[in-house]
Amino acid sequence: MGSRRQSRERALQILFQWDIHGKAGEWLEDFWIQHPVSAEVRLFVERLVDGVIAHRAELDELIGAHATNWKISRMPIVDRNILRAALYELLWMPDVPAKVTMNEAIELAKRFADDETKKFVNGILDKILKEDQRLQEKRNEIAAETAGTGR
Repeated sequence: MGSRRQSRERALQILFQWDIHGKAGEWLEDFWIQHPVSAEVRLFVERLVDGVIAHRAELDELIGAHATNWKISRMPIVDRNILRAALYELLWMPDVPAKVTMNEAIELAKRFADDETKKFVNGILDKILKEDQRLQEKRNEIAAETAGTGR
C-alpha cells in the first residue's frame, strides 16, 4: 500500500474517532500505539487531520450546499469525513492532483463504506470540483491531462 493511501486511511480513522469523541485525548495516543506508521505517513495524516479540523465549518458548509436533501449532521460519519478530507486536499493541498484526490476518496468509500457511498462521494466531489471558483487550477490540470491523452 502506498504511503499516501495509508495516510488517507489512517486520517479517515482518526477523523471518525474525532467526530465521535471530539477533542483528541487518550484515544489518539492509543490509536498510534495500535497503528504504528512511518514518520512520512504520520506527517501526511497529521496534515490532513489538522487541516480538516481547522476548516471543518467551511468544509461542512460546502458539503451541505452541494449535498441535495442531506444535512451534514445526518450523513454517516464515514461519508462526511471522506468528503471533508478530500475537499481539504482539493482546496488546500495544491501539490496533490485533483484526479488523485478523487480516486483516493472513492477508494476509501469502497474500503470503508458501500457502493452508495462511493457514488455519493463521487457526485458531491465532482459537483464541487466543477463549480467552486477556488478549484480552477485543479480543473485546468484535469483538462490539460485529458487533452494530453486525447480523451
